[in-house]
Amino acid sequence: MTTTLPPAEGDQYLKLPGAHIVATRALLRARENLADTIEARAMMCVYGGAGFGKTLSVNTCLRELEPDEEVRRIAFRSRPTARAVRHEIFAALDLAGTPPAHPSEFDHLLKDALAAHPRTLIVDEAQWLNSEAFEYFRYLWDDYATQLAIVFVGGQGCYTVLRKEPMLASRIFIWQKFSRLTPEEVLQAIPLFHPVWENAECDDILFANTHAAHGSFRDWAWLTAQVRLGLKRLGRQRVDQEVLRWAFARLGEA
Repeated sequence: MTTTLPPAEGDQYLKLPGAHIVATRALLRARENLADTIEARAMMCVYGGAGFGKTLSVNTCLRELEPDEEVRRIAFRSRPTARAVRHEIFAALDLAGTPPAHPSEFDHLLKDALAAHPRTLIVDEAQWLNSEAFEYFRYLWDDYATQLAIVFVGGQGCYTVLRKEPMLASRIFIWQKFSRLTPEEVLQAIPLFHPVWENAECDDILFANTHAAHGSFRDWAWLTAQVRLGLKRLGRQRVDQEVLRWAFARLGEA
């Protein structure tokens, strides 16, 4: 799948109405790291568990840092070959005509396109890449003429997979890990995340984090969507533990 940055309204899980982007420490650090990576036309790896805010942070920051026409996003769902990577980049750059049949001709075309204008390439789900694909990204980036910054974004296994590729790993300019919010960060961020939490008791927010959200923004978005429904169903104006337990009942059991 190839695309430019998605619309901002699609960033939040479930497109949660009323949700806000919260300037957590991780997001602020990502903005600084991305700015440095783009200025250096370097490569960066953003990794961490599912739902911790990696993609949202990268998208939010790049909208501020780079013109939309310079950013392209590629995501892979399986182990791509170099041929597949070539075709995805060709499509991402909106190049005219038919992709060349011969690999060397294809490589020259992509290098020329990447030398003509600065580009920032987001490679999402990077944990699915194999040695052949990683080597091809390195090959393009290493060319002296290309004006290419690459941001690899991936799940928990991304760091391990990329570190096994020493030729590429040695060229990564910045590594940033996204982790679960600490209890202190939860108390700072969640009242800003959505209006339903603005007047909630700190103990109730921590109770929700312990039993359902676990420091994950995606889990907080899911829980917030359920709490909004619970407030209506129970006729409440404010989150309390009864509302939370109503939401928890929708979690299922292990």
